Amino acid sequence: MAYKGKKIKIGISSCLLGEKVRYDGGHKLDRFITGTLGRYFEWVPVCPESEYGLPVPREALRLTGDSEAPHLVTIKTGVDHTRGMLRWVRKKLAELETKNLSGFIFKSKSPSSGIGGVKIYDSTDMSSRTGTGSGIFGGAFIKRFPLIPVEDEERVHNTALRENFIERVFVFRRWQKFRRENGSVKNLMGFHTSHKLQILAHSPRHYTTLEHLMSDGKQRNRRNVLSKYIEILTEGMCLTATVKKHINVMMHILGYFKKNVSSDEKLELSDAIDNYRKGLVPWIVPVTLIRHYIRRFDIPYLKRQYYLYPHPLELMLRNHV
Repeated sequence: MAYKGKKIKIGISSCLLGEKVRYDGGHKLDRFITGTLGRYFEWVPVCPESEYGLPVPREALRLTGDSEAPHLVTIKTGVDHTRGMLRWVRKKLAELETKNLSGFIFKSKSPSSGIGGVKIYDSTDMSSRTGTGSGIFGGAFIKRFPLIPVEDEERVHNTALRENFIERVFVFRRWQKFRRENGSVKNLMGFHTSHKLQILAHSPRHYTTLEHLMSDGKQRNRRNVLSKYIEILTEGMCLTATVKKHINVMMHILGYFKKNVSSDEKLELSDAIDNYRKGLVPWIVPVTLIRHYIRRFDIPYLKRQYYLYPHPLELMLRNHV
């Protein structure tokens, strides 16, 4: 179940691709993003400030005022670009809606592109910070597309957060494909079944909620069921899959073939899972052994689980978690 197909469209801040669009005329090329991830993702670059019409190089900008509705102003001269930027943002979001994006990687801490932790200053005292928030474009993107997985490049370099983001991208991509291919409440059961263990690894609570939704889905309006399902799925997948939750899923899987394996094989499986629990080996070690027994005993339900193949094997993400 490794990914096979066209590259996945992912929005990205242009400077992370090496484009010299920053205020100082430079860039923030990220070679992991362009190299490793670039083999699977088709980048859709966006630079709010240069696309809005500001020159390169240019005077640096800051957010000021209310964190819920900040203003975008130049640091030295105090020119307010908020109104013009918001007009550009509305047009850009409408354009991006046609791109069928499955995720977005933003430049961290940018007053235009940041999605959190962007410094906000007092509107009358540019040296006095009043809090943090989201950039003008980054914040608007999240509000317009709340289901699309987003992350910033700093967090992408955190192993666990990168794993979670990329996993969410592939789940959302499969959801987009499901919806395009006449996704119905009836067919939703197949989608849900293939993702059951993956959901369980992220949030047993959301797994239970989705199970209840599926059990009475036939009694509800089709559109309501589908929208409710993806909302709950998105919320659950945002939670990190911990070692404890992974072990819970692995033990659940073992129940499908524990009667078929020998005593020595059971011990080998138990040791692999225990070593993972102790942090001696990564997730991929016990799961590789589990995959072997699933193929050996030909268990259809387990063979279709994306939990075992959440993204392309070549990414080797789970060699480190």
